[in-house]
Amino acid sequence: MTKLLKTKLKKIPKQPGCYLFKNAGGKVIYIGKAKSLAKRVPSYFRSKNQDAKTKDLVKQINDVEFIITDNEVEALLLEAGLIRQHKPKYNIELKDSVCYAYIKVTTELFPRLVVTRVIKKGDQVFGPYTSGSARQNAIRLANQLFKLRVGGKVKKVGELYHYHSSSVPFVQKMSEVDYQNNLAKAILLLKGDTKVLVKNLAVEMKKFSTQKKYELAKLRRDQINALENLAIRQKVQLQKRYNQDVINYLEIVNKIVVQLFNINKGIISGRKEFKLQKLPGRSVVEEVAEFIKQFYYSNDIPQEIIVPVKFADAEVINKYLSKLSGSKVVLFVPQKGDKLKLLKMVKKNIEVNLTAGDSSLLELQNKLNLPKLPRIIECFDISNLGPTGVVGSMVHFKDAKPDKNNYRKFKVKTVRGQSDFDAMKEVVFRRYYKITKEKSKMPDLVMVDGGKPQLSAAKQSLRELGLQDVPLIALAKKNEEIYTLYSKFPLRLSKKADSLKLLQRIRDEAHRFAINYQKIVRHKKDF
Repeated sequence: MTKLLKTKLKKIPKQPGCYLFKNAGGKVIYIGKAKSLAKRVPSYFRSKNQDAKTKDLVKQINDVEFIITDNEVEALLLEAGLIRQHKPKYNIELKDSVCYAYIKVTTELFPRLVVTRVIKKGDQVFGPYTSGSARQNAIRLANQLFKLRVGGKVKKVGELYHYHSSSVPFVQKMSEVDYQNNLAKAILLLKGDTKVLVKNLAVEMKKFSTQKKYELAKLRRDQINALENLAIRQKVQLQKRYNQDVINYLEIVNKIVVQLFNINKGIISGRKEFKLQKLPGRSVVEEVAEFIKQFYYSNDIPQEIIVPVKFADAEVINKYLSKLSGSKVVLFVPQKGDKLKLLKMVKKNIEVNLTAGDSSLLELQNKLNLPKLPRIIECFDISNLGPTGVVGSMVHFKDAKPDKNNYRKFKVKTVRGQSDFDAMKEVVFRRYYKITKEKSKMPDLVMVDGGKPQLSAAKQSLRELGLQDVPLIALAKKNEEIYTLYSKFPLRLSKKADSLKLLQRIRDEAHRFAINYQKIVRHKKDF
């Protein structure tokens, strides 16, 4: 197993999504999906009862890439698109008959909902549905809720039309206008606009109740209850007959990380990531706009590019891309709906890539204005039960997780009496004096348990060692205030902030480790 692969296997996100195994040449050789990437991916390298094909696959894995989704169904759809794009050696090709079935609205007088795998120009379709049961459930629900026709002939009897449905009674009597109203509601359901649909039904329920049409009011109530229990539509199932790219970015100090998702006729089919250096005198938005111009000069241009902000020269970029493409290209900034959800999903993927699935690190970097992502954090605490037996502890966290092999404990040697200030100063000095002598890597953030006095003690030790540029903070227990070197006033984060919870977890672990060591020292002294 390569060093790169070992590193990535330690940082697997817990979310659902897809994993792409690559060989030494960077070629994708297998694509899979998982409800939890962190549980599924390592199993390939642990399992002993593997067939010959899987063993051969594992031998060739040199690297792995992750794309997270919001749930398992989205991962399934994404997997299908990625397999079609990359055609991996070890994947069984998915058949169209399994993956790409749609629900179609017929063009009859009383239209029906039918299943189709062939889409013609002008067809009104919804999907694709990878699950046959999900597809049939959607049709069944729409038919039952809105009494749609399921087959047979339509007969006109007086002012009303008679037709067969799946709702009781099975023969419905309805005007063409009422049927079209019901069909419009069913279409809202298939589009996923359940909020609008429920709102409209609630208005009708109130109206019928006021008019004392209690049967109709009850029907609307039942429809609302059924819709409120309906699962949220999967956002990756965009109904588009053209190609799109979704671009989002994240600024990290003086760098910009850009991710670009390719969407091929409604299915996410690929992802690329770029790191841009932020140039002086140019805003982040300007940098991203410049990236778009340069990237599409030598890459395929889709009909629509979804971006998070409107660029100052958006019209010029549109014309430039349209000329390069030979057809109209639109930069689109969504304010709501599926396209906005896609933008958010791309941003979430950037965060996961940067933080090994833990966004608290990225949040912490931004809140503390750190020069780099604090992947390695070391925290110190002092414990004493009197003037003798003073001890110190240091815990080491990597990628927001405790790395116990790098924990350190100290018996304070130079301090007489109880002085947390001097004890902290000694412990911090001893730790980083050794680090500098060994020329080992410094942590991205040094943290001490306490307030201003402890911060000042650690600051003096780092300065004596010429390490004054190492980021340093103190976390006080009383009000959970963060003391820094660049402000006279403490920083207070929201109690719900993931970054604060991470700092509390590290601080509490340092305290626990110090107390345990204090007990061991005291026990030895008693004997």
